Amino acid sequence: MVIGKNNLIVTLSCPNQPGIVHAITGALLEVNADISESQQFDSPNSGTFFMRVQFATDATVADTEAAIADVAKQYDMDAHVYDTAVKTRTLIMVSKDGRTMNELLFQQHAGTLPVEVPVIVSNHLDLQPMAYFYDVPFVHIPIIKHPDGTDNKAEAEARLMQILDQYDIELVVLARYMQILSDEMTRKLDKKAINIHHSFLPSFKGARPYHQAHDRGVKLIGATAHYVTADLDEGPIIEQRVQRVNHALTAQDFVQRGRAVEGATLAQAVQWHTEHRVLLDGDRTVIFE
Repeated sequence: MVIGKNNLIVTLSCPNQPGIVHAITGALLEVNADISESQQFDSPNSGTFFMRVQFATDATVADTEAAIADVAKQYDMDAHVYDTAVKTRTLIMVSKDGRTMNELLFQQHAGTLPVEVPVIVSNHLDLQPMAYFYDVPFVHIPIIKHPDGTDNKAEAEARLMQILDQYDIELVVLARYMQILSDEMTRKLDKKAINIHHSFLPSFKGARPYHQAHDRGVKLIGATAHYVTADLDEGPIIEQRVQRVNHALTAQDFVQRGRAVEGATLAQAVQWHTEHRVLLDGDRTVIFE
């Protein structure tokens, strides 16, 4: 069998009803799709049907969009077609801790993370050498607090918006970026920004959460990767991981293990997003692993 030269993905969601799978696969037959992966889910919460299909074909994205257009209209689908050869243009935002950024850039260079990183933005200069090591342009946008209690956050976010447009950014990853984005910015980044934080929330808020956890003698530490929303650290969850800890570990051991879990969790969330495996069901996510 001759395998098509393009590897495409179709994702869709629509009100659940009979005939959806038959209709969409029949439409894909028009572009001689050789399906390698097909997953679906009927949400009992919303009554929404979700599906992801990956296939080889000689057809283009535009050809495939045209082939499924009638079916998408008939079933009131929110349907999208992607080319796996096209990497997601991703902006990484950091502050001073570079371990999660290093995990992302290492996996990108290793070819396991389908992203293109044209620029890194930080409110500090600490990680500029790491950005240059990976040959990625680094833009410093400091957040300055003035003596009268005001700051330059509005100007900083205006500059960030310019960068998003300048580099055609499709995804923003907050890799331990220690600033809260404004509501206006989170609206602009709706479903296009992923954040990482420790999984102690709502416990151990504020500075040095791993030290707080150590003082309380917790037995599990972990991390949560989620989409950014105006509700701080409460966006739809993409991935969570945990690791056991015990009384023999120091607070610094907690920090080191916690940061490692955060890096792995964030990288997995970014991979699933950029492989178009994440679909939103209200405030929940459907993950086609």
